[in-house]
Amino acid sequence: MVRTKFCDVFGVEHPIVQGGMQWVGRAELVSAVANAGGLGFLTALTQPTPEALAKEIVRCRELTDKPFGVNLTILPSINPPPYGEYRDVIVESGVPVVETAGFNPAEHLPAFRAGGVKVLHKCTSVRHAVKAQTLGVDGISIDGFECAGHPGEDDIPGLVLIPAAAERITIPMLASGGFADARGLVAALALGADGINMGTRFLATRESPVHDNVKRRLVEAGERETELIFRPLRNTARVSRNAVSSEVVSILDNGGKFEDVRELVAGARGRQVFETGDLDLGVWTAGMVQGLIRDVPTVAELISRIVTEAGELIEGRLAATVRSGK
Repeated sequence: MVRTKFCDVFGVEHPIVQGGMQWVGRAELVSAVANAGGLGFLTALTQPTPEALAKEIVRCRELTDKPFGVNLTILPSINPPPYGEYRDVIVESGVPVVETAGFNPAEHLPAFRAGGVKVLHKCTSVRHAVKAQTLGVDGISIDGFECAGHPGEDDIPGLVLIPAAAERITIPMLASGGFADARGLVAALALGADGINMGTRFLATRESPVHDNVKRRLVEAGERETELIFRPLRNTARVSRNAVSSEVVSILDNGGKFEDVRELVAGARGRQVFETGDLDLGVWTAGMVQGLIRDVPTVAELISRIVTEAGELIEGRLAATVRSGK
């Protein structure tokens, strides 16, 4: 059994988290993570309206009696969604944990505190993690450059970022970006984290609500088969390498503007990839960790495997290494 202060603060059995994933963080996946002893997050903005989110929370509760949370990612937009209304649904539904990401969550913290909702804030830099801790969040998820989605603009990999953050963070902290197995969990603990946050690895599970072609691609792909799009715009995102992502990189590297790739990167196209299995319909998120994914297990099998093998690794190989050095 691997238990850390993250488990104690957030009320879960294992220090393993399935973070918010657009179009993927739905009740069937989140409830499976909760039932297996981890912490899963519904993705608020996957739901088209706050009312739809409330219904998805109810659906998730019908599938599990364990704690789960909701991810609320706040990003710049010409026509922003009603973040305040999504926030109020989270509070009024009695969800115990929210994962915030994107912009500074300060505006929403008073409402979450008043509603007894614990806040886990996702950051890509030490300075932002320290700021969030100062604001009073309950936990930090620190995202290394390896991660899927938005890794920030500092390009600091987890091997440096995690211990650098651990030196300054006193609240529970998750390591995120590049984690798929027991080796990653043990390494994260050694680097000073209190658990791991996985996205791409949970995408390749039986309960993940995406087409089997996507899951097969994650098993087949190597660690070099991702693409960093929007780099010239300083809004970098890591996605699976396909015809569309390569075209986007080429256009922007040759002086193109966002308007020139807007249609290529439309979220509706990425959603169709997950629904239809046509891997070249649009851009879709995947991390470098796909190079470590070898199968498509159930969520329960995955979490059980990670915690069991982590214990064996700590008590076996690593303990033997320490003993042999005496």
